[in-house]
Amino acid sequence: MGSTTSCCVSGSPKLRRNAHSRLEPYHQESDLSREETACNLQHISDRENVDELNMEYNPSDHPRASTMFLSKSHNDEVIYRSVREKRKSLFINNHGSLRRKYSSCSTIFLDDNTVSQPNLKYTIKCVALAIYYHIKNRDTNGCMLLDIFDEKLHPLSKSDVPLDYNQHDPEQKQIYRFVRTLFSAAQLTAECAIVTLVYLERLLTYAEIDICPGNWKRIVLGAILLASKVWDDQAVWNVDYCQILKDITVEDMNELERQFLELLQFNINVPSSVYAKYYFDLRSLSESNNLSFPLEPLSREKAQKLEAISRLCDDKYKDIRRAARKRSASMDNLCGRRWVPAILS
Repeated sequence: MGSTTSCCVSGSPKLRRNAHSRLEPYHQESDLSREETACNLQHISDRENVDELNMEYNPSDHPRASTMFLSKSHNDEVIYRSVREKRKSLFINNHGSLRRKYSSCSTIFLDDNTVSQPNLKYTIKCVALAIYYHIKNRDTNGCMLLDIFDEKLHPLSKSDVPLDYNQHDPEQKQIYRFVRTLFSAAQLTAECAIVTLVYLERLLTYAEIDICPGNWKRIVLGAILLASKVWDDQAVWNVDYCQILKDITVEDMNELERQFLELLQFNINVPSSVYAKYYFDLRSLSESNNLSFPLEPLSREKAQKLEAISRLCDDKYKDIRRAARKRSASMDNLCGRRWVPAILS
């Protein structure tokens, strides 16, 4: 309980990761009197907030920090904007005027995608696009490959790995097909895809590695494996993934999960605020890349369902508001409120 090396100790992963390999020799400072050091003390208001300093290094833990994939996608925003304009002009020339769906008094258009129930297909597309930007706009070209994620040392298939396997960036469609195959075979949910992206960025932050063409498949596989066990009540076993990927062994899956957890420092907690941040940032990514969710008119059944949910929430918070007003009344036990009719003369 009193150990300072417990995995439950909170703090920045920048300060805690790989401590066994980065210890510096301790140099004892000379003893100084209080008078000699008092002039060098900072005022408490001038001291830096450690959490705010480490927020940018740890976006998967802090809800206010910007996600890594959204910042990396801004590098190609100008290029993709011109591409979208060309596609838009071609569509108008071939199909006439561009039709957009607008809500009116008689018809309301909504997409089948909420933070509590995301759309599976389009969520996987957005996650694959986020992984694509991670690989394309990685910090270094010659990134460090950990052995457990190296596809040459741990191939996912029996086919020979090419010599230049770490040189060519995968396309977004290739990443989408790989993720979609795992999700459809294991019957995973859209929420699990968002948690997968959270664990992926947490791994890149904690382990100080980059995702590149030579390790992206095993990193994504480890994140999906861990997210499915944390999120779903009936998790997929490691042996089940061996039925999906025929050439991988159970021992390899167990070792991948173990080292993935160690690199995460066993921090698998995903607060609701962080989950919501990743969800809305994925929506922003889809809008900026012309990957909008399909709009459908609000039907009578959906309207009745929304009305029932709204009424249920209203009844739930009505008692809370009533209790709050009761607590704020002064001397409630001594004198009560009485309503009397007013007499107008």
